[in-house]
Amino acid sequence: MTRTVAVVDYGMGNLRSVSQAVQHVAQGSGLQAIVTSRPEEVRAAERVVLPGQGAMPDCMRELRESGLLESVLEAAAAKPLFGVCVGMQMLLDRSDEGPTDGLGLIHGAVRKFELAGRLQPDGSRFKVPQMGWNPVHQSGAHALWAGVPDASYFYFVHSFYARPSDARHSVGEAEYGTRFTAAVARDNIFATQFHPEKSADQGLTLYRNFLHWTP
Repeated sequence: MTRTVAVVDYGMGNLRSVSQAVQHVAQGSGLQAIVTSRPEEVRAAERVVLPGQGAMPDCMRELRESGLLESVLEAAAAKPLFGVCVGMQMLLDRSDEGPTDGLGLIHGAVRKFELAGRLQPDGSRFKVPQMGWNPVHQSGAHALWAGVPDASYFYFVHSFYARPSDARHSVGEAEYGTRFTAAVARDNIFATQFHPEKSADQGLTLYRNFLHWTP
C-alpha cells in the first residue's frame, strides 16, 4: 500500500509549489506526495499538509464547503500535520480578519499588523503586507528545526500574524515592527506563517524533517 503525504486542496492553497517541494524531499523516503480534494485520501494519508492563502474567513468557508473539514480535524487529532501561511492561522480560535471561527486546535488569536506611520531602522515605512525574507528565531525546541540554523531566513507574505494564548506553542519568532510568532507547534501539529516552499534549502529541510517526524 502506498504511503502518502496529502496536500489538502480545498481551493485556497499555494498547491503547486507546496506539492512540488514536498514531492522533491519525499524522493527515496517511501512516501508519495499527493494533492487531494477527497476526504478519504486525507484520512488514508500518513501525514497531512494544510496550505492556505488569501483571507482566513474565505479559507475557513471553502474548507467547510469542500467537505474536507472533518477529515482535516481527524488528521490533526491523530497524525503529523503541517500548516502553511493561512493554513497556520486557521489552527487558532479566531482572527481580526473577520467574524469567523478558526479550527481551535491551538488556542489564540490572529492579529493584524498595526504599523501605519511607523518607520523601519533604515528610515523607510513599514509596508503591510510584509513581503520578503526575515530571520526566524527558534523560540522553542522542536524536531523540525533539526539542521536549520537559528535565525535562518524564510520568505513571508502576510498582513496578519498568530498570537497563541500559551507561549509554549510559539516555537519560532520574527520581527516586523513588533516581535511576532512565525511558527507554532503542539503535539503532532507544526505550522509556519512563512512559506517553506519559497524559502530555499532551509524550507526544504523543514519539509524533509516533517516527513520523518514521529511526534
